[in-house]
Amino acid sequence: MTGAIAVLLPARLKGDATAQDVPVQKLARRPALRRRAPRRTLGAHLTHLVTRRGFGIALAAIFLSASVSYGFVRGGHFDTFAAEAGRPADIFARLFGFGVSVVAISGQTELQNAEILDASGVTSRDSVLFLDAQAVRQRIKALPLVREATVRKLYPDQLVIAVTERVPYALWQLDGEVSVIAADGKAIDQMRDQRFTRLPFVVGEGANERVADYLKISEAAGELKSRITAGVLVAQRRWNLKLSNGVEIRLPEVDAEAAVARLAELSRSSKLPDKDISSIDMRMPGRIVVRLSEEAAAQRLEARSKKARPKGGAA
Repeated sequence: MTGAIAVLLPARLKGDATAQDVPVQKLARRPALRRRAPRRTLGAHLTHLVTRRGFGIALAAIFLSASVSYGFVRGGHFDTFAAEAGRPADIFARLFGFGVSVVAISGQTELQNAEILDASGVTSRDSVLFLDAQAVRQRIKALPLVREATVRKLYPDQLVIAVTERVPYALWQLDGEVSVIAADGKAIDQMRDQRFTRLPFVVGEGANERVADYLKISEAAGELKSRITAGVLVAQRRWNLKLSNGVEIRLPEVDAEAAVARLAELSRSSKLPDKDISSIDMRMPGRIVVRLSEEAAAQRLEARSKKARPKGGAA
């Protein structure tokens, strides 16, 4: 066809069902820009907080609680409460089963369980959760008889205490005070009850450091040993022995063991320590000086005066 002009229109405009649609890529929408709110000043913040509903009631409640708490602590009521019920943290822990229900103590020989427990400071008001095991250990170690101690917490409610005691070696009296001493002579406790009466007993300055010498002397006494109640160190040089019947045996500075062995022989043969005497002096080599008791001396003096009277003479 001459003079005709063909116009190609998009298929969507022509409505041609056979034409292929051309996909149109959608553009992502850009977020709308927000206008930045102006920054509030500190004064504006405070004004907003104060003007909020309920602020006055909350402030009054806080002030009232603070006043009550201050008065509770200031008046000593908190200390009383803590002494009776324990610290708040311990009370909270006990509610969840962390109270101290069992305290197991081992290793003690001379000490009683009650003594160790009292020294530990642990009570039913404490909790295993907040218990200071190191502080408990130090309190137990402060006991003179305790050489070492360990404290373990077993959750939820058990405490395990193990102690290692110092070994009591002898009793030592100085200036009227009787102490329990270790083998090295150090005092580890005061004589408080009868549990240590079985120990060797020494008296005098320096006697605590020479217990071994005293024990050798008492061993040399043989059968007489069971009747020796104490060893008295005189001037830190020599020993006197005290027998159960009150007789005093004065030993020499040198060869004290040999002297007491000789006395043991006399005890078997003549029962000398059983006589009515007050002392036996063995300080002079080869000699034994016996001193009569006051009653025996009076009787002896009376017997001599009677013997000295002339027959038929006036009294």
